[in-house]
Parts: sequence; structure tokens; C-alpha cells
Amino acid sequence: ADGYYEYITSECVYSTSDYSDLVYLNSYSFNKVVDVQFNSTVGKFVGYTEEGVKYAENWNKDPALLQQKKAAVDTLCRPNAQNHDSCVRDKA
Repeated sequence: ADGYYEYITSECVYSTSDYSDLVYLNSYSFNKVVDVQFNSTVGKFVGYTEEGVKYAENWNKDPALLQQKKAAVDTLCRPNAQNHDSCVRDKA
């Protein structure tokens, strides 16, 4: 099957039970290559390809977008991690 494959992934990564190391990653990929990624620890978009660098430069100029992505640690990741962990711990 010929064609193009574009997708976005969001991940919440952590290894401590108090979530002090919680990181939100939002990656934009094209044909299995990550072009650009937001990392909440870095606090901005980082481009990994020529196109991704251009996207990152433009998106990093938008303070509202950056604030929204940074807030995802507390609005998206933390509640879901707590919910997931409580389900897993309750079953142990």
C-alpha cells in the first residue's frame, strides 16, 4: 500500500509513585520518523527533521500553545496516572 502515514502520540512518562518525575511528551511523526516533539521538561517544541525544525520554530512563538502543553502534566498526565496506578495497586 503506497501512501503517507502521519500520526501524533502523547505519552506521560514517570517512574516514582509521587509523580515528581512526570514528563509529558507530544510527538508528531511522518512515515515513522518523529519530526517534532514537545517535552514538558524542556518546555518547548524540538524539531528533529528539517520540517520539524520549522514547525518547532513557529509553535514556540505561540505562548498560549506552550502554556497549554506545559499544563498537560497536571491536567492530563497526573490525573490519568493517579487513576491508572490506583486501579493497579488495588488489584495487587
